[in-house]
Amino acid sequence: MNNWSIDTNCVQAGYRPGNGEPREVPIVQSTTFKYDTSADMGKLFDLEASGYFYTRLQNPTNDYVAAKIADLEGGTAGMLTSSGQAANFFAVFNIANQGDHVISSASIYGGTYNLFNVTMRKMGIDFTFISPDCTPEELDKAFKPNTKAVFGESIANPALTVLDFEKFANAAHTHGVPFIVDNTFPTPVNCRPIEFGADIVTHSTTKYMDGHGAAVGGAIVDAGKFDWMAHADKFPGLTTPDESYHGITYAEKFGLGGAFITKCTSQLMRDFGSIQAPQNAFILNLGLESLHVRMKRHCDNGMALATFLANHPKVAHVNYPGLPGDPYHKIAEKYMPNGTCGVVSFELKGGRAAAEAFMKELRVFAIETHVADARSCCLHPASSTHRQMSEDELIAAGISAGLVRMSCGLEAASDLIADVANALDKA
Repeated sequence: MNNWSIDTNCVQAGYRPGNGEPREVPIVQSTTFKYDTSADMGKLFDLEASGYFYTRLQNPTNDYVAAKIADLEGGTAGMLTSSGQAANFFAVFNIANQGDHVISSASIYGGTYNLFNVTMRKMGIDFTFISPDCTPEELDKAFKPNTKAVFGESIANPALTVLDFEKFANAAHTHGVPFIVDNTFPTPVNCRPIEFGADIVTHSTTKYMDGHGAAVGGAIVDAGKFDWMAHADKFPGLTTPDESYHGITYAEKFGLGGAFITKCTSQLMRDFGSIQAPQNAFILNLGLESLHVRMKRHCDNGMALATFLANHPKVAHVNYPGLPGDPYHKIAEKYMPNGTCGVVSFELKGGRAAAEAFMKELRVFAIETHVADARSCCLHPASSTHRQMSEDELIAAGISAGLVRMSCGLEAASDLIADVANALDKA
């Protein structure tokens, strides 16, 4: 970490070239790395030396960019993954295994919900989904003796609920487990969950961090604050010898600042191989260099569109935490005083049929399974990203059948509003 502003970190952090070295982050497009002796390579396998031997685990390009994201979030260590979905899976599976239990906010991205509720249940991990608006007492009752983590999204996709970090962090820490936050939508430019108690932060870097729909990726950042050894009985994977890695005890050898990411790399990346391609990491870094500039424009456009929609007679309601009348406005001001994101969701009077008719008339906003891009796009979650959820599950996630998610890009706000106004008139 350093004392630079987040604007400077977006541009400068992670990679500092030496004399005569490339100014831009180099793309190390190699699967393997040469060593003079087997003993030199053996030290890497024993985690006795730092370096690289196979890109399935680590790659210099990826590590430069992961270090930048860790700096942006205020963490001690980071790693890149092949996607945001892989990041959330790794973050949870690194500490929760068969027979364990995890608490998650019910208001999360549909893909993450399916990962938890279906795929990871098949692996023997139990999940309890709870409303982000639950009382502290309700949250406390959700814990079990085998609970290993609490998970939530800083701004939920697509319901745009804002998580009360301190409520969830206090509950997690009272029960001796880490608090994991997916911070994709606000990005560290607008929100740094670690400052409010988060222990692990994840991202789909495919979204605002890349910003151009060019490269799929994910990231995990460790705050370096959770004391694994103080809760050694809950986290044996970190606090007892790993026989698959020569008996290393991660929490003892790498301490608070490095244990989680080292284990995640040495075990999970080794076995699952969900590495981000070095070329994608290079593209991601280009996006990060302008993130602080782009987020302001995304937020300005989101606010302009949300204000327009809130006053339109065909609109039943608008979700945008930047709006003074939004139920999450006050909590957004607390945790994200400089802005939230450029995503707006709303429901038309007329439900699903009206939503589908409206979307057919859009010209600037493209219908895409994407969000948080330089180009504006839109989606009908109930029939796409969240279509695997039942009606009750959709309601719990804050998604109605007629909800439309609109992601405001970097175009002129006047053109975005004109496009929506025209579609509303024709729908």
